[in-house]
Amino acid sequence: MKRHNLFASSAMAALCVMAAPLDAQTTSPTPTEATDQVAAETTAADPAQVDNGAHGDIIVTGSARAQRRFDVSYAVNSLSQADVQKIAPKSFADLLGTVPGIQVEATGGEVQNVTRVRGIPTDRGYLIFQQDGLPLYHEIDGVFFNSGEGMNRYDLMTERVEIVRGGPAPIYASSAAAIANNITVSGGPVARGKAQLTLGDTGLYRLDAMQSGPISDDTYFAVGGFLRQHDGYRYGGFPSDKGGQIRANLKHDLSNGFVKLSAEYVNDHNVFYLPIPTNDPRNPTVSLNPYIDYFTGTLNSPSLRNVNVKYRDGAGALQSMNRDLSNGRHMRFFNAALDYEADFDGWKVSAKLGGTKGKSSFDAFYSTTNPADANSFAASYLNAARTAFGANVARLGYAFAGTNGTSVYDPSTASGLVMSGQYRASESDFYSVQGDLSVTRQFATGMGEHDVRVGVYSSFYGNTLLQAYQDMLIEVRSQPRTLDLVAYSATGQVLGSVTQNGVLRYTTTLNQGAGDAQMIAFYANDTWDITRGLRVDAGVRTERYSYKGFASPTTQVNLGDATTLADDTTRAFTGQVLDQRLKPNATNWTVGINYDLTRHFGVYGRISNLEVPPQLGVVTSINPAIVKTKARQYEVGLKASFGPNYLYATGFYTKFNPFNASFAAFNPVTGRNDQTLPFIGEASVKGVEVDGRVAPVRWFSLDGSVTWQNPEYANLQNTSGADPSAVNGNQIIREAKFFGNLRPSVDFDLGEQRLSVFGRFEWVGRRYVDLFNRTAMPGYQTVGAGASLDWGTWRVQVVGDNLFNAHGLTEGNTRTDQFAGQGSSTAIYGRPLFGRNFRLIVSRSW
Repeated sequence: MKRHNLFASSAMAALCVMAAPLDAQTTSPTPTEATDQVAAETTAADPAQVDNGAHGDIIVTGSARAQRRFDVSYAVNSLSQADVQKIAPKSFADLLGTVPGIQVEATGGEVQNVTRVRGIPTDRGYLIFQQDGLPLYHEIDGVFFNSGEGMNRYDLMTERVEIVRGGPAPIYASSAAAIANNITVSGGPVARGKAQLTLGDTGLYRLDAMQSGPISDDTYFAVGGFLRQHDGYRYGGFPSDKGGQIRANLKHDLSNGFVKLSAEYVNDHNVFYLPIPTNDPRNPTVSLNPYIDYFTGTLNSPSLRNVNVKYRDGAGALQSMNRDLSNGRHMRFFNAALDYEADFDGWKVSAKLGGTKGKSSFDAFYSTTNPADANSFAASYLNAARTAFGANVARLGYAFAGTNGTSVYDPSTASGLVMSGQYRASESDFYSVQGDLSVTRQFATGMGEHDVRVGVYSSFYGNTLLQAYQDMLIEVRSQPRTLDLVAYSATGQVLGSVTQNGVLRYTTTLNQGAGDAQMIAFYANDTWDITRGLRVDAGVRTERYSYKGFASPTTQVNLGDATTLADDTTRAFTGQVLDQRLKPNATNWTVGINYDLTRHFGVYGRISNLEVPPQLGVVTSINPAIVKTKARQYEVGLKASFGPNYLYATGFYTKFNPFNASFAAFNPVTGRNDQTLPFIGEASVKGVEVDGRVAPVRWFSLDGSVTWQNPEYANLQNTSGADPSAVNGNQIIREAKFFGNLRPSVDFDLGEQRLSVFGRFEWVGRRYVDLFNRTAMPGYQTVGAGASLDWGTWRVQVVGDNLFNAHGLTEGNTRTDQFAGQGSSTAIYGRPLFGRNFRLIVSRSW
């Protein structure tokens, strides 16, 4: 791993250069005046950003109108720029991990990590990401491009993030058990801006900037984004992250509302970190740390920068793709949006329209089977080699790939192991157009006041896909070299090779298809203020979908190269095209009640129904499991708020029936990863989440969130011969029962300066990698800390994560261990936590 010195003076000089032209545009205010101006503009430009107190948090997500957090009858958090600045997350998922009820696996890199909400047994937790109330792509999961936060990147153009868990989420977003709504910065009558430079000892260089202000008396602008290059927390011989994004908007105030035009462009590369073996499967007490460092090791390698992926197309012609692992997830997309709001004599009209067009290229090296004893692995291919290359094959030996057996590799001089992994290449073009039109009206009756919102949402979206996966043979070490398994005669003559240029099996999984979708949803919500402090709200949403797509079936062929076994079982398109269509539907509803006993204490309860229809991928796949997931959600909450102190506690219970636990299992014999192992049944999660803040004195505060839950499978059924009875009642895969974080902060006013020292203690309980709970991932705890100094318009911050190099595994090895475990009671294969790392953040505001 490359390590880099941090030069604060260089950071400050760079920011001075950037800030100088902007200072010339306006008279520099005093620090106090600048603070007042920013606060005034924030309020004018965005009424939802009122203050940082718990009572003052204004929520716009999940309700008919903007409301105080204390007044709503559902669990919601609002993270402002100031909150995010102190948390200093490494990624968007890392930020979400501070919110109660959300367990994250933020070890996959900067984007597209795993978020699990309240034990919901999916990698995304039905968490829908929005930008100013609309998704960038309608579905929760695209083809390696919209998984989780894959299309969303946090920068200075994000005013705040609102996270709704449960509650009315199914009414205000499709397939939503939770919503993360990114509210962007809008310009106001006072010019403001910020530039920020981040340097890290993992080779991180990042520049963020934002500028907003008036164009005329009633027209404003905001523009900003980031550029970043990062060697990575697990350096693979090339940068892990390189690229950035820019967002801009124009807002025009009307006599009764406003209209805002927004645009966004993203062009970003992000390498995917995947699991590594941590212990020798022959003797799990033996660590592989001398070969693959627990904190910095990776299977990503320069040896995988020119991979030749071969398959046959539908006409029988041989096709080759040259792929480069350093491209990682290469996301390119453009989004434009129009937002209109106006009040017509008490009738509030809101219209939102957004369109996204993009392309995603995906290259990653996936873990598959455990490392194998090198001698045993070679012996398993000896008979096949003799059949293919003749009885004169005396032995099989290892050589570095591409050397025709002349550059010999002896595994016994290292770990004595070899292993295979799967290179995955995927290409997808995608588009999504979505719009929302709603009318809200408040009116009084003899029994209180009603705030009724009625709306229609519609989307047209689709994508193409081409995926080819092939198996590679590698040594067991970080940045591994690819290997060939060569057939030698008794005299040392090369007679053939099991592999070819490091390829163990050419394309073992091959998918091609395209799909287009149309959907429309009608929704309504009524918030009924019965008496002072007593409020009931109810909503319903009904959706209709129409999918049309095709999928290309494949078959197994021998490409005909007699010098190798690597092409003997290659997948090929048959030339057949399956025309597939589906018209699913969903109906969601919610009812909640809120009662404020005093202006400091309140309680609420809610019941919601969530239906998640099959996604578009069912018409672009071969023999998918088509199931509409249904969940009934129950919540009871307690709220207490006293100035800067608050406590929100929510008990929740979710019942899934039916629940689709099917997954695509890796076949270690054929290398195929496109055959679904069906498990359909039920799942339930009950738990309690607590979110709180205590500030007993002006100079100290403690923020934190704690979640306890019990996620279980029930009544699973399998139609392919597997016995699911031993699964029922088990803890859901990769779901912890207990997790949380505590974030103390000590703040000192030093005249013109303000010094803050803060910490972050996080813990995650035991999880299991498999359905049968045979292999556990032990719980772990990490400690982070930081300090910041504000001096006028300047801010300098130092942040350190995992200061004591705590060990902890996430994910496991999901390609092979979901069904059978890892052959040990404790996981020996997984995605470890990142090691100790530091970042220096220098910024200037104006």
